[in-house]
Amino acid sequence: MSIFGKIKDAIFGKKKEPEPAAAAPVAPTPAAPAPTAAPVAAPAAPVAISEVDVEAILAEEAAKQGQTLNWRTSIVDLMKLLDIDSSLSNRKELATELGYTGALDGSAEMNIWLHKAVMRELAKNGGKVPTDLTD
Repeated sequence: MSIFGKIKDAIFGKKKEPEPAAAAPVAPTPAAPAPTAAPVAAPAAPVAISEVDVEAILAEEAAKQGQTLNWRTSIVDLMKLLDIDSSLSNRKELATELGYTGALDGSAEMNIWLHKAVMRELAKNGGKVPTDLTD
């Protein structure tokens, strides 16, 4: 599995599933003759895909940690928060996956780019991510 796939699964796997809707009571069927023309069924309403609130999930995870992690700006801390290996080799692999074209040296430039790229990819994959984390 890709490094980004692990990040996405770690966050999206913590998505809270909506409560199932209560079943509507069924009205008794009257014993009337069937109509001669069949009624046309209304098209089903499109089902909205709910976004995963990435910021809320990460903030909740951070609150559970025994240490302070700066996951909002640090790719290393974000990966640590999600219990994903944040070694330079994994960050290099992640940078390659996401299309980073600079030097794969673990520089601040690479790490800042990685963090923003991960947040943008999470947003593209159905995550609700504040713009200050993607720009």
